[in-house]
Amino acid sequence: MKSVVLQQKEERDALLRKVYQKRILIDHVEQYLASDLIKLITGPRRAGKSVFALQLLSSNDFAYLNFDDELLLSSFDENAIIQALQEVYPQFHFLLLDEIQNLPHWEIWVGKLYRRGINLVITGSNARLLSGEMATMLTGRYLQIELLPFGLKEVLNFRQVGQSVDTPVQKANLLLQVEDYLVYGGFPETLALRSITRNYLSTLFDSVLLKDITKRYKVRNSNELYNLANYLLSNYGNLFSLTQLVDDLNLGSKSTAQKFCLYLEETYLFFYLPRFNNKLKQMRKAPLKPYIVDNGFIAAHSFELSPNRGRLLENSAMIELVRRGYKQGQSLFYYRSRNNKEVDFVCRKGAQVEQLIQVSYEVKISKVLKREISALMECAGELHCNNLLLLTWDEEKTIEQDGQTIRILPVWKWMSEE
Repeated sequence: MKSVVLQQKEERDALLRKVYQKRILIDHVEQYLASDLIKLITGPRRAGKSVFALQLLSSNDFAYLNFDDELLLSSFDENAIIQALQEVYPQFHFLLLDEIQNLPHWEIWVGKLYRRGINLVITGSNARLLSGEMATMLTGRYLQIELLPFGLKEVLNFRQVGQSVDTPVQKANLLLQVEDYLVYGGFPETLALRSITRNYLSTLFDSVLLKDITKRYKVRNSNELYNLANYLLSNYGNLFSLTQLVDDLNLGSKSTAQKFCLYLEETYLFFYLPRFNNKLKQMRKAPLKPYIVDNGFIAAHSFELSPNRGRLLENSAMIELVRRGYKQGQSLFYYRSRNNKEVDFVCRKGAQVEQLIQVSYEVKISKVLKREISALMECAGELHCNNLLLLTWDEEKTIEQDGQTIRILPVWKWMSEE
């Protein structure tokens, strides 16, 4: 066991010697290290959780175990592991457990470590890493940090592109980078070499379906899962229902469709946005909208002959809202008015509707602008909200209408806001 821990220490030290792009989230969570609570870092595979954890702990003495290592999993022994850690890391103050969900019954062992006073940082690629009995036992004893692929601001930092648009050249360069992000997304491994994006993300998508879902949940008919995942990916941003999935994909039952949708959400591939309704029963009956965690997956599967920039813009806005801490079904929804006019995003804070956001790639055509403004105004009246935002590709102005102020903003400027 000691040889495995030593080998992983060498891997850890090699990773620490590399230079990485600093994630914006680091500044917000460094203070968490002063707490004895478990630090739980979750997010999709290959979003940079391990590197983020290493950055977070880089100035501290910490031990490291990577559970993506079959050798560690096959020879795992609690007592031998603790002894090896104490020998290899005699002065460690933190213990980093990477991709912990691969260890069967990991919750029991982590509970023991926590009770022994070991300060834990855990990463995992499952949104419901702490669930059931473990969540009950550790209620109030952990801090969850969700890490998604790079946002636009981080991509611009990586490319060393400023957000100044004082000259036509500066603006053209900026919009070129925004366009690149809109189509290819922000997975860290793809940023330095965009030519690998399609192949890399296609393989990653299939790997999540096979390793994180089919094997983990013992899915018998993997073809049904693949078909459903690809169906949602090709219909991102469009309404769907479980009944529709069963009919269109010839699935066995609604429970199968529901189960597969849950798996895809738990592994951070998809987010499902419900329709806002004060009556919970009505909200649960309404169709959902699926969004993919990164636009690059859309490009990787080439469902569209040419990119639908309006839909890509909407998907990017959705993921940015999730990145800012909004939770679908709790503080984030879509809305359809009594007259069937729709607003893309309802942001709620507590019981109050905080903001309505509409996304439209192009509003230079007057009838398009009129349509989007009309939807915002009608939904604002029904939801009693006066904070209205229309996100576009590159339009910026303010419109006053019927006592309401509507801010029209380029998506890149909005994504760069603190």
